Amino acid sequence: MRQLILSALKQGNGVSGEELGKKLNISRAAIWKHINKLRKQGYKITSSPQSGYRLIESATRFIPEEVDLGLNNKLIGKRILYREDVTSTQDVAEGLAKLGGEDGIVVISEKQSTGRGRKGRDWDSPTGEGIYLSVILRPNLTPGQVLQIPLIAGVAVGKAIKMVSSLEPRIKWPNDIMIGDRKVGGILTEMNSEINKVNYVILGIGINVTTPRALFPESIRSIATSLAEECGETISRGRLLRHILAEFESLYTQFLTSGFEGIREEWKAMNNTTGSRVKISGEEGEIEGEALDIDSEGFLLVRKENGNVKRIISGDVSLRVP
Repeated sequence: MRQLILSALKQGNGVSGEELGKKLNISRAAIWKHINKLRKQGYKITSSPQSGYRLIESATRFIPEEVDLGLNNKLIGKRILYREDVTSTQDVAEGLAKLGGEDGIVVISEKQSTGRGRKGRDWDSPTGEGIYLSVILRPNLTPGQVLQIPLIAGVAVGKAIKMVSSLEPRIKWPNDIMIGDRKVGGILTEMNSEINKVNYVILGIGINVTTPRALFPESIRSIATSLAEECGETISRGRLLRHILAEFESLYTQFLTSGFEGIREEWKAMNNTTGSRVKISGEEGEIEGEALDIDSEGFLLVRKENGNVKRIISGDVSLRVP
């Protein structure tokens, strides 16, 4: 109901409680109660006998009703769970998945006390400064195909950032979202599976949206950035989130129905890794060479100094200056 009221208020003109009540078939008293709840959530709404209710300023928090406006997804984000503060959205989503949480549930939070990235690293998550979300996925895939999901998510995030800003994000294999030589976002996948069956995947996405560079921990200040720092203007977290969810649903549906190849070409057009000299740090030690391509399964192909081509399944990639 509050989503319908928000939609009416966002038309830009004042609207009376009586008019809203008739439109939604509820009483003026019920409208008043919903308006007060919206105000408590951070919406600035004025009221007067002459102009009725008028929306002056939207809430800056990730209110589900706000995120839902204009989002027509059928799967991803059809159900959105909002939290003020969590250890990690991955923890919340995994707990839900273990209890049978359905495909496509999105968990979003204003803050994470112990947000995490790949390989157990911390992800700094200050209150109200970024997008911290996790999605429960239950795809009919083999465990090996799950590697392609973070690549798909990377394309979705990159396309969404371009839609809301003047920036040209690039993807560093496998899952870093870059603006120039600084990291602005990352993607994490955690899987529960059997030998040939995926029970569920928890896809995590973290993006630094408005964080001032001075607020980043000193250990990452030279390599991290935020969208606002790079474009010099305010980025709406809600609008960016809607675009991410919409783009990911479109690409994920394409992947499940038509495979990875078409998305692979989009990834290649957005990446900064292939064609570059790279150093890979992983379980096999360090490998240096030229990144040639990603194969049909999403693995990175690197030509080593001896001319042999190595297929990289996982690892940390650093780009080398020629």
